[in-house]
Amino acid sequence: MGPVDSSRVPRFAGPATFARLPRADEVGRADVAVIGVPFDSGVSYRPGARFGPAAVRDASRLLRPHHPSLDLDPFAAVQVVDAGDVVANPFSIEQAIEQVEAGADELSGAGARLVTIGGDHTIALPLLRSVARRHGPVALVHFDAHLDTWDTYFGAPYTHGTPFRRAVEEGLLEPGALTHVGTRGPLYGRSDLADDARLGFGLVTSADVMRRGVDEVVDGLRSRIGDRPLYLSIDIDVLDPAHAPGTGTPEAGGMTSRELLEVLRGLAGLQLVGADVVEVAPAYDHAQMTAVAASHVAYDLVSLMALSPQHGQHGQHGQPAGLAATARAGSEAGAEAEGSQR
Repeated sequence: MGPVDSSRVPRFAGPATFARLPRADEVGRADVAVIGVPFDSGVSYRPGARFGPAAVRDASRLLRPHHPSLDLDPFAAVQVVDAGDVVANPFSIEQAIEQVEAGADELSGAGARLVTIGGDHTIALPLLRSVARRHGPVALVHFDAHLDTWDTYFGAPYTHGTPFRRAVEEGLLEPGALTHVGTRGPLYGRSDLADDARLGFGLVTSADVMRRGVDEVVDGLRSRIGDRPLYLSIDIDVLDPAHAPGTGTPEAGGMTSRELLEVLRGLAGLQLVGADVVEVAPAYDHAQMTAVAASHVAYDLVSLMALSPQHGQHGQHGQPAGLAATARAGSEAGAEAEGSQR
């Protein structure tokens, strides 16, 4: 069961689900579930990401069912649903974390892999707990302006700046297969980078992406990930504020939306077991720029799950049959078609 046909029902009408997909209760099963977590009590500066899931869903009305860069109809390849929002207590971070973990366990226990729309980055910790419970420690590619491996804020161990330190401490992540992408901006001190390296993270700054280019960055990421189960976590502030102004802690000098999407597409064929896109704060957005970018990121995450070795027929090295020899070759093959879309 696919999305509402926008040639028959205008995009501004009909259900307000992600990409106009069916709700979970409208289908018997789901391979991929898009869920929202409207929670932002872990932020350290500007709040508002609790309204992110609704904003991204609204912006996703513009999405179409065929992905030309990957030569894929993701909603036809796998059953994708919108599973609604997880209720997370806005007054207790600890209880909210428990609720998100329980909600993720329930959906994944029914066989669905999750693409989660936040909410602030605190929610990555319970999502990783749920994924690791099913798959063991996972590889992580974390797209963000910030490291998010700090220890505490004001003595609080659970915030949007601490989830990946907690995840390492809890054994949820695979040592040697962890990478930040798009980091930039001032730090509290040199010790931030030293602490981060001790936790096992590699670092690809936004300047590295610009200087080295997407292809080289993708090659490095694929080599580091290997055939491990992979989790992708995307803080929308990895994008420059010119592309994503609607976020809580913006930093100048970020990636372009084109760079981010091309890096994601370069990871096609890997074993993607979970993903999130977080920190969309629509109160600071302009003309839905941030929400539109986040909706396309979520669409690409769904598409990557449709191409994952866990679904469909596959060729050598876990690469889906019919996909080009490398993800970039598939991207190049679809570039002309994508440019003709309106």
